[in-house]
Amino acid sequence: MSLERDLGELAADIAREAGGLARRRRQEGVHLAATKSTLADIVTDADREVEALIRARLRAERPGDGFLGEESGAEAGDTDITWVVDPIDGTVNYAYGIPAYNVSIAAVRGSADPDAWEALAGAVFAPVHDELFTAARGHGAWLGSTRLAVTTDSAAAGALLGTGFGYDPATHEGDLATVRGVMPMARDLRRMGAAALDLAYVAAGRLDGYFERGLAPWDIAAGALLVTEAGGKFSRIDADSSRPMVIAGGVDVHDRLLALISDPSSQAKR
Repeated sequence: MSLERDLGELAADIAREAGGLARRRRQEGVHLAATKSTLADIVTDADREVEALIRARLRAERPGDGFLGEESGAEAGDTDITWVVDPIDGTVNYAYGIPAYNVSIAAVRGSADPDAWEALAGAVFAPVHDELFTAARGHGAWLGSTRLAVTTDSAAAGALLGTGFGYDPATHEGDLATVRGVMPMARDLRRMGAAALDLAYVAAGRLDGYFERGLAPWDIAAGALLVTEAGGKFSRIDADSSRPMVIAGGVDVHDRLLALISDPSSQAKR
């Protein structure tokens, strides 16, 4: 078995266990532990407990690897592999009892910078729906035993797009302006509040495309690999800004989104 598959199986196994813990804690009742960047950007005790479980499992299975987690930060390793983890992606959904949340785990080679790493394997597990999305570089993207493929023909009726907004109210006007700019190519818009799940849905053909500013490395590490292994494209632009933009979709939808977001006047040229 290849390294990528080995890492993928480990990510999937840990994601299932971690997702089970997250769901049990949600059923027991959520306790808000803190806020992060704004009052809307929350962290629960469950986030921290789930990340601790993931970190402990990885330390036991692959003690030399590095780690980058949303709640506990970065730890350098002795190998060239780093695990990039979002213990509960969609924490606000989780706190409110909305089932659109997930555990996201990815193994990357090289720097913990999304523009520098090589993603090797990833898993996104949505425990409420018992859906496990997995990918290993060169081996495709999967939902359980079903191989995934992005949509390739959505032009006639328009593309079903996903997006998200930052928690800081000061960023909302810019986000809404981006939405207005892409709506000419859209059938409709979805906003689930869990970036890794949005990317998994692009890989599964449930969304034609996705765009969002301000995502962290752990939001995209597993999902981006799902998209590319399902035959799609993933880009991260404005990387030097405080709120980089990510764009994902089938090749045509990705390229149209990229053109509109990079140069809104391009819509008039189509």
